Amino acid sequence: MWAWTLWMLPLLCRFGLADLPAKPENISCVFYYTKNFTCTWSPEKEANSISYTVRRTLCYVRENDTCNSTSKAGSSCSFYSSLTPPDIYIIQVEAKNAYGIIKSDITYWDLTTITKIEPPKISSVKPVLGLKQMVQIKWTQPVLAPKSSTLNYTLRFRAVNSTHWMEVNFTRSGKNEEEAYNLTGLQAFTEYVVALQCVVHKSRFWSGWSQEKMGVTVEEAPHGLDLWRVLRSDKVDGKRPVQLLLKKAKGAPVLEKVLGYKIQYFPENNSNLRETMNTTNQQPELYLGNQTYWVHVRSYNSLGESPEATLRIPAIDEKLFHCIEAMHTCLTQDQLVVEWQSSALEVDTWMVEWVPDVDSKPSAISWESVSHARNWTIQQDELEPFWCYNISVYPMLQNLVGEPYSIQAYVKEGAKTVNSSILQYDLESLTRKTSYTVQVMASTSAGGINGTGINFKTLSISVFEIFLVTSLVGGGLLILIILTVVYGIKKPNKLKHLCWPDVPNPAESSIATWCGDDFKGKLNLKEFDDSVNREDGILKPCYSPNDFIDKLVVNFENFLEVVSAENPGKGCENILGGEKNEYVASPNRPYCPTVSTEIPPRGPQCLSSGMLEGTCPETRERLLPPTQGCGPDHLCEEGAPNPYLKNSVTTREFLVSEKLPEQIHREV
Repeated sequence: MWAWTLWMLPLLCRFGLADLPAKPENISCVFYYTKNFTCTWSPEKEANSISYTVRRTLCYVRENDTCNSTSKAGSSCSFYSSLTPPDIYIIQVEAKNAYGIIKSDITYWDLTTITKIEPPKISSVKPVLGLKQMVQIKWTQPVLAPKSSTLNYTLRFRAVNSTHWMEVNFTRSGKNEEEAYNLTGLQAFTEYVVALQCVVHKSRFWSGWSQEKMGVTVEEAPHGLDLWRVLRSDKVDGKRPVQLLLKKAKGAPVLEKVLGYKIQYFPENNSNLRETMNTTNQQPELYLGNQTYWVHVRSYNSLGESPEATLRIPAIDEKLFHCIEAMHTCLTQDQLVVEWQSSALEVDTWMVEWVPDVDSKPSAISWESVSHARNWTIQQDELEPFWCYNISVYPMLQNLVGEPYSIQAYVKEGAKTVNSSILQYDLESLTRKTSYTVQVMASTSAGGINGTGINFKTLSISVFEIFLVTSLVGGGLLILIILTVVYGIKKPNKLKHLCWPDVPNPAESSIATWCGDDFKGKLNLKEFDDSVNREDGILKPCYSPNDFIDKLVVNFENFLEVVSAENPGKGCENILGGEKNEYVASPNRPYCPTVSTEIPPRGPQCLSSGMLEGTCPETRERLLPPTQGCGPDHLCEEGAPNPYLKNSVTTREFLVSEKLPEQIHREV
């Protein structure tokens, strides 16, 4: 039983100690000069409610005071009574809760080593007249710094365009309220940012950094100058424009403010024709002749001029030497690297030129000189992503510039869409009269995107077939026209006779002379109307149109053809009065006997439907009045019908009298 009790007693004591607060540790005290004395400890926070008491005891006189705090307020406590170095204090912290009190270890603090003052205040940062690469910094000591104490300072500075800080340490006595320091070893005409912090001598607590202040060093005369050109192919007033590109030499610091540029240029074969130009433009334009020119440029400011930069402009017909055989680009993590190969060992200087592949002006051209190397690098953040750059490398042998080698490169590619008006592709082996859908994808190393779908339908016949048929037909027509023209030139009469045949005029036929003047007079139906105007079954007056005679002849011809077709074996027959007349098909056929033109009385029925157009029904009933037989000198007597003359190209058919063989023979 006793053994079990002895074994449980330490365990019960351990559970009881676990309810006490944690022991304060890592005590640190700072003496904020003339403000307060503050101590901190750990742990910083407790889960339970704990009260703290900081006991401070002066080491030599054993005077003490206390400072109270709680866990809710934090693990710190400040004394506000005035203190003066070099006193030493004993600090002990007590933590108390409902279960008991825990005390920290005793610590000793020398006020000289824990004094902390406010940062100084910089009043100015200015260059010193006549002194280059230097600025003078002036500041005021902290108001609450010990007057008799020595202060250590740290000055940090950097150029405005840099992120790297540099530091300088120095010491000043606390006697003067305003102090100064000359910062040397700087670059001319460069803006700097400076800041100060200080600490009491032997103290381990530095003040905070002062507010930053900026200043600029004195400028110098301009340093080196780089010079390049852009040659144009067009001409202005007979002269070729050449654009100069000016900038500071590679690696030269910006130590000055350039006020302008002095440019001199002259032909290589005549230096007396020297011309001078003063400009503030970094891309001036010269107008030169076709021959070789030399250009000299200097930059200047109020302190002097830069060294002279020289450039040779080749003649317009000068042949450039070629020495670059291949070139390629590659991307590293943050750089674009361009490398090239050359067999010309004597060439050790190159001019690299890069420009975005867009419609840009020469002002967008960037350039840089490379020496003793066959590669060139550029930071990727200096180039635009998703832009294609044209990179050209020019070999330079002393003052001669060779033929450039160009390549295209990206620092970052993306899926780019392509305008349909830029590229095209011919689709082959398509089926006729079939609907198709086409999509085009433009792909890069970053991927591709499908374009808009296009629907179309193929033709039933191909364009080639249409062209072939059109060509054959057109060629055949052309050959026919050519043959016709040639035939017309060789035989113009036959072509004229074929295209425009001669049609005889019945009015001019010689048959009109057979009956004399009486026959011609009887052809006029207006006179005939007066002679046949009777009241019983006789033609009544009726006026006919002007072309009545022509229509009468044509219709009478049709009538004769009808009669001839009905009685093919009877020869010539009296078609009007029943007596026989001979219908002569040609002049060689025997003539007919005397023609009787007496028309027997008939009804109102017309001889034929198309016989006499434009006449009244009575006129169509009786065509001609009764007449006497024909005499030997006339074909018919007065009042006989107008004989019909059938005209054609090959034959002529007449109604002739048996008694007129002479006339028939004459017509033949």
